[in-house]
Amino acid sequence: MILTVTLNAALDVTYGVDSLLPRTSHRVDSTYERAGGKGINVARVLAARGHPVAVTGLAGGPTGTVLRDELRTAGLRDELLPIAGDSRRTLTVVSHDDGDATVFNETGPQVEPAEWESFTAHFASLLRGVAVVVLSGSLPPGLPPDAYATLVRTAGAAGAATVVDTSGPALLDALGAGPDVVKPNAAELTAVTGREDVAAAAAELRVLGARAVVASSGADGLHAVTGAGTWRAVPPEQLAGNPTGAGDACVAALAAGLAAGAPWPEVLREAVALSAAAVPCPMAGDIDPGTYHRFRTTVSVEELHAPLAH
Repeated sequence: MILTVTLNAALDVTYGVDSLLPRTSHRVDSTYERAGGKGINVARVLAARGHPVAVTGLAGGPTGTVLRDELRTAGLRDELLPIAGDSRRTLTVVSHDDGDATVFNETGPQVEPAEWESFTAHFASLLRGVAVVVLSGSLPPGLPPDAYATLVRTAGAAGAATVVDTSGPALLDALGAGPDVVKPNAAELTAVTGREDVAAAAAELRVLGARAVVASSGADGLHAVTGAGTWRAVPPEQLAGNPTGAGDACVAALAAGLAAGAPWPEVLREAVALSAAAVPCPMAGDIDPGTYHRFRTTVSVEELHAPLAH
């Protein structure tokens, strides 16, 4: 089974508009609302692909109740721990004329030390039978920067592999715990390393402790630096739509590949195909089957370097 962790769960609201212009009013022609946060989006993709998955993290208040009700409706296994603070909302505005998405993210509720202590014990209790743990998204106020590092170590002690998708200090602290895979995007790589070159920045994160680094560069695909070699995986074409769920779909593919013990070229091909399949969908966590099946046979995967020395 795969366990996804969303410490800053949210109720995601998506508006569709003809075009997004500053300093004017807009008529919303479509509205979607459901449980979100990066780990929950990953779980949706995994469930859609037939993988056993459970959702954990933190949720509270009236908003937390709504998002947990939606998880139940969606048929996702809910292992979220209740907290006192009200869970956040996110707002995504998708412009139909160019497919661009503008996202507004609330910070999230304050998490008390006792709640974090309760969650770490709860998390440890869920690890029996778990092959891979996915740790995704921002940390809510009140959590220490090494929160993900703590969970990576706990998961590793229980025999579970880990995939981390976060940024900033939380990412840097997680590296020291030795996660199996980290998946930053190009901007996040530059922010934590100061390097503009994606390949060099990804290699630096591996030196800092990650066993493998898969860096996403949007339409330019993925760059993977691993102990088994270095690859670049590129989609055959660009797609118009909502790109906000592409990274979460990529993480779902990485987790599934890690659980299956698949070779890296196969994992990366699947990751690019699933990422692309998320773009035509209005909500993060969904995939378009036609796009997925078309891309998975046309993604280009090129080996750049032989296996690295350990």
